[in-house]
Amino acid sequence: MKVENIRAFRAEVPQAAIDDLKDRLARTRWPEKETVDDWDQGVPLAYAQELAAYWREDYDWRTVEARLNALPNFLATVDGLDIHFLHIRSDNPAARPLVLTHGWPGSVLEFLDVIAPLSADYHLVIPSLPGYGFSGKPAAAKWSVEHIAAGWDALMRALGYNRYFAQGGDWGSAVTCAIGMNHGDHCAGIHVNMIVGQPDPALMADLTDAEKLYLARFGWYQAKDSGYSTQQATRPQTIGYALTDSPVGQMCWIVEKFHGWTDCGHQPGGQSVGGHPERALSKDAMLDTVSLYWFTASAASSARLYWHSFRSFAAGEIDVPTGGSLFPNEIMRLSRRWAEKRYRNIVYWNEVDRGGHFAAWEQPELFAREVRAALAQMTL
Repeated sequence: MKVENIRAFRAEVPQAAIDDLKDRLARTRWPEKETVDDWDQGVPLAYAQELAAYWREDYDWRTVEARLNALPNFLATVDGLDIHFLHIRSDNPAARPLVLTHGWPGSVLEFLDVIAPLSADYHLVIPSLPGYGFSGKPAAAKWSVEHIAAGWDALMRALGYNRYFAQGGDWGSAVTCAIGMNHGDHCAGIHVNMIVGQPDPALMADLTDAEKLYLARFGWYQAKDSGYSTQQATRPQTIGYALTDSPVGQMCWIVEKFHGWTDCGHQPGGQSVGGHPERALSKDAMLDTVSLYWFTASAASSARLYWHSFRSFAAGEIDVPTGGSLFPNEIMRLSRRWAEKRYRNIVYWNEVDRGGHFAAWEQPELFAREVRAALAQMTL
């Protein structure tokens, strides 16, 4: 795959776009209040109004924009599409290359707090997925997980890294696994914080207590929390019209997941009961990501990855050395004996005591320690 025209990039959202956002927020047409006392029907009206008011009156996009621009940002044209990425070269002469990949509804922003600890020992490449953030929006229906994996492999080699490690969660896990499956000649090993696979039917009659909890958690996801994925996997263009035109719509579409998927104090077994997203992420942190989706108008383009690849998310076996870190409020958690059916060469496995789906964002120090511990078991 061809990589060309690598050049510096700077994020600069026009002031007119910020003014337009605030005007739209002021003119929001609100629905009636939910008929329950929790998040079971979605983001509660009172919290949506509180967060929208903060977004309009107090939030400052320029803060995170400046933080992003303080890092080395680049664009590269990969197979004809502009891909945005951060590239932080370590000062350590023994540093090893590592590509970190985010998912939905995430972005490169969720890795900002792990750059300092990881760059002490790793050259970091942190791309924005196609159709996400400041990457280009594909005009052709070809950017599946496998195509992205090939693009990342080509990008790493274009940067001079013929051997490297890969890490990811959510869609980043799928891309990372595809790199491990298809590009093992260059990828020396992977670490994932969302371990995706199927429980072994032969073991279902003898479940451990932990496995029963894993199944209950995923059962809740399927029954109460997977509507977004069905919509995005079948009609991403349709939902894109709504979210691209309404900032409150885009905000709630994403913030609902910051409640359901973070380790924010849920009642066990009922992820809509209890908990509050601000126990895991600040208003500013959540709105940084929401604003990035809004300013780049990437609701439809980000959703199309589901259309391409959601049905094959867990396909294929991985033979490269693999590290897995299980965070307690992850969407899907597999026991090691289940995971070994797909991940054929597990060299590191650990279950940590805090954190959720957005591990690097929620628990940056713990996440960085897990990545280090896993990759310490692998050689280039």
